[in-house]
Amino acid sequence: MSSLGELRALAVARRTRGSKERHPDNLAGFLFLLPWLIGVAVFTLGPMLASLVLSFTKYNLLRSPLEHPPPWVGFDNYKAMFQDAAFWNSFRVTVQYVVIAVPIQLVFALGLALLLDRGMRGLSFYRSIFYLPSLLGGSVAISILWRQVFGKEGLVNAVLAWFGIDAPGWIGHPDYALWTIIILHIWTFGSPLVIFLAGLRQIPEMYYEAAAVDGAGKATRFFSITLPLLSPVIFFNLVLQTIFACQTFTQAYVVSGGTGGPADSTMFYTLFLYREGFLEYDMGKASAMAWFLLLVIGAFTAINFWLSKFWVFYDD
Repeated sequence: MSSLGELRALAVARRTRGSKERHPDNLAGFLFLLPWLIGVAVFTLGPMLASLVLSFTKYNLLRSPLEHPPPWVGFDNYKAMFQDAAFWNSFRVTVQYVVIAVPIQLVFALGLALLLDRGMRGLSFYRSIFYLPSLLGGSVAISILWRQVFGKEGLVNAVLAWFGIDAPGWIGHPDYALWTIIILHIWTFGSPLVIFLAGLRQIPEMYYEAAAVDGAGKATRFFSITLPLLSPVIFFNLVLQTIFACQTFTQAYVVSGGTGGPADSTMFYTLFLYREGFLEYDMGKASAMAWFLLLVIGAFTAINFWLSKFWVFYDD
């Protein structure tokens, strides 16, 4: 019996030692991940769950939830949100912005990537210069500069005045104010440009050589080889830039002076959410709006993934 027990103990020790040999760095890996996991739990998942609970309450930001527990109102915040004309206006402005700005930005970035992919000298320098606006485009400083450029006495009107054109103040006109922010988004094409360049470098040259032997022209090679093989990269940029565009806030806030004007033409969804939560102090409604935005972005992403099976192709 003792020998049988010893054999069992030896088998268990071997299994334990074998598991440790197969996964020797599990504990070290978890320890290195621990700060990130704590950060996600405390600063991401925690606030998300709190906002979900607050979306079903009448929570005033100026009152401590510990001293004055917010009353539970159920779906009243969502009902009030959907019945608010200003909410639907902000939703319309954001959708219009996304539908116009994202495709134009991607087309512009792809066209420039095709030019830079021809092996020109100083490619690294040009790539860095073109990427710089993506780093600065969402900043307050660039948004202030944009406000000055498109103001009544701004640079754009100064150039037009040389040609005798008396132009309006672009950011002060409801028909043009949104377009100034769209141009700012298009100007920050550096991030998709760099990704497009990386995708173009992954297309095998033999496909172009075979097409050239068959007499295919540049247009044929572009539509028959480049676009199909680049479609996964286009899809990635489309999803990423759509998500970023839906969350646009700084540009709209600075250019409109935080009002969403003129005539609510730049009242983006996130700007309206900010005003409801931090100016009207109705954090319950603002939380409901935040969760609705999350669902809309998720729906847009799911639709893009479903549609991708009709136009995204892979080399294999």
